[in-house]
Amino acid sequence: MNLGIRGHDIASSSLDELVRRIASKGFTSVQLALSKSLPQINTELGSLSPGLAHHIGDKFQKQAIQIAVLGCYINMIHPDLAKRRNSLERFKEHIRFARDFGCSIVGTETGNVLGKGGYTEENFKEKPFLDVVESVKELVAEAEKFGVIVGIEAGMNHPIYSVQTMKRLLDCVDSNNLQVIFDPMNLLTIKNYEIQEEIFAEALEVLGDRIVIIHAKDFIVENGSFKQVEVGKGLLNYEMLFPLIKAKKPHIHILMEGTKEPYIDEAAAYLRAKYEGRRLSSC
Repeated sequence: MNLGIRGHDIASSSLDELVRRIASKGFTSVQLALSKSLPQINTELGSLSPGLAHHIGDKFQKQAIQIAVLGCYINMIHPDLAKRRNSLERFKEHIRFARDFGCSIVGTETGNVLGKGGYTEENFKEKPFLDVVESVKELVAEAEKFGVIVGIEAGMNHPIYSVQTMKRLLDCVDSNNLQVIFDPMNLLTIKNYEIQEEIFAEALEVLGDRIVIIHAKDFIVENGSFKQVEVGKGLLNYEMLFPLIKAKKPHIHILMEGTKEPYIDEAAAYLRAKYEGRRLSSC
């Protein structure tokens, strides 16, 4: 199993400590959001260079950890056009130097019509979708120049929020430099979680050829609300999901998201057991 974790789910005060702690957990890959994982290093727009990228990438490579994704989560449809432009340029800078990090994927969700976030059904209308298409086309055009992949992740409070909207985006942006970050939990809501198996099967059938990364999260339903919990402590059906993934995408990077200490080792053991089709000992 090619298991990794988001860098900012590991507490650390330096790059060396971050790498050491990830390696000590037996992870083989990381999703690295520079500003979140390495706040002590200037990674704002205009700061990246091959030198900085090699410095960071080499630290991970020496511990046999692959930077599977450079996370650059932006609001690509921000209502403030100046802020939207800054975000797009920052993502494009990540694209230009991704290979110097030893990475081929730069990832993001698709944003929110509300500049400060928050749930709104306005995200599900046609104009936000078309704005996403415009932004993604710009990012993909840059990615094509540098041989890098733009990884787009669906999310329930985003214009790309379902298997169907993701497929439509892929159809609208005709480029193999656009691929899918598949977060199964992000396709679920309080209204559809009871048919999660159908949704996952559809996602692998419709999007499987374009999926390049899997995110591992978990959830419970509490007081009528949908709530994220540590991996292995919820209702996400990994027993059904992993055989589909293994058959369709062998050795794909599976990255834990949102599970922090003191639960990381337990969650990793849970995922490895489910992936290998064995039961965890209760002793």
